[in-house]
Amino acid sequence: ETIDRDPIVNALDVEIDEECIRLIALRQPRAGDLRLITTAMKITTDLERIGDLAVDISERALELNEEPQLKPYIDIPRMAEIAQGMVRDALDAFVKRDSALARDVLIRDDMVDNLNYQVFNELLFFMIQDPKTVSRAVKITYISKYLERIADHATNIAEMVVYLVEGKIIRHMAVSEEKKKE
Repeated sequence: ETIDRDPIVNALDVEIDEECIRLIALRQPRAGDLRLITTAMKITTDLERIGDLAVDISERALELNEEPQLKPYIDIPRMAEIAQGMVRDALDAFVKRDSALARDVLIRDDMVDNLNYQVFNELLFFMIQDPKTVSRAVKITYISKYLERIADHATNIAEMVVYLVEGKIIRHMAVSEEKKKE
């Protein structure tokens, strides 16, 4: 189902971009309206990429279903739950124009990064112990990395919400650095 819906997500991305460009050209928005339109354009790009990553995860999961389980998948579902919550909250923050919720999303990114690192190290151990596990371990590593990237895209959306609401550009700034400035 996820794989089948990817063309719809791609088409919506293009449609929203075209509408935003049309609004800029015809309405010549200023200040807050312009920030809203540019934020929407950037968010749709992140959402489209999240859709692509969801397809990649689905494809790897289908491949893994054909093989014996390498280990209990504990951290992967935790990563998925956190990343999904981040995306949901980032979009809620956009709709509600809630920069506090957006900043909460930024903090959770480190949790997913740490889980990704942990999964990689565990799988590396499996691959060293038994080279026959390499194929399965690599697929799981990819899924972990894709989830980490989804969390990064949720972070991008949250950063754009802070820009929309507060007019502050916090992209490329460490969360701790941003907190010091408040």
